[in-house]
Amino acid sequence: MSECAKFRELLEAYALGALDAPERAALEAHLATGCDDCAKALAEARWLVSQLAYLAPEAAPSGMLKGRLLQTVRSEAQAAKQSASPKSAIPFWMWAGVAALFVATIYSAWNAQKMQREIQRSDNIAAALLQRRNQLEAQLEDARREATILVDPASVKIALSSSDPQTPPLEATWHSQLGIVLTGQKTPLPPGNRVLQLWLIPKVPGGKPIPSLTIRPDADGKFVLLVANPPELMAQTKALAITEEPEGGSTAPTTAPRWVGGVS
Repeated sequence: MSECAKFRELLEAYALGALDAPERAALEAHLATGCDDCAKALAEARWLVSQLAYLAPEAAPSGMLKGRLLQTVRSEAQAAKQSASPKSAIPFWMWAGVAALFVATIYSAWNAQKMQREIQRSDNIAAALLQRRNQLEAQLEDARREATILVDPASVKIALSSSDPQTPPLEATWHSQLGIVLTGQKTPLPPGNRVLQLWLIPKVPGGKPIPSLTIRPDADGKFVLLVANPPELMAQTKALAITEEPEGGSTAPTTAPRWVGGVS
């Protein structure tokens, strides 16, 4: 390795003020000999260091270089405190280099956090879309099941009438394998937050009503309730009944049935 080549490797560290005392002394002695090539290379290295404060690279500087530079700055600062000589002050270009390192570190951390937020946002959107798709598929499957129950000749139609002649009747369609569809038109709305609850009345003497699903009609009194898995077989059920219950339903009827229909 030539004399100049050996010192070329030290020029950037010298420009940053990160050389040990023996290395710095040897390089300065070489520069004092008037080596034009090394002098030009040093000028370029110092210009590069002066520009670092304006750069924001994607990758953070290595821990080794950062640690070495900060150690040098601390050493220089300590020396400056112990001497009143202006020559002991830390050069401006060294502070520029330190600033550049911190800018690079902060930018890299911010950029990483931004990327993480974008990835998280994309994941959230994908999860929301998947959830919505699953909901639509479930609604479509329910609609198909309801349509099949309503038109299948094997289904049994059950009319549920009210003791009040002014109250429109309800209709249940029961398919032994697919479930029950309960529908209503112009159904009076239950007061407050109360709901309508379906009950299956067993044929067994003294059998207690078996609770099923709840529904609240829309503003026009319309509703469609699908019971995909009735708790009782049709052959074991004597009648269907509808009561008004608190929101969420009840385990036992709390009011007298408003609609009742016998299962033939």
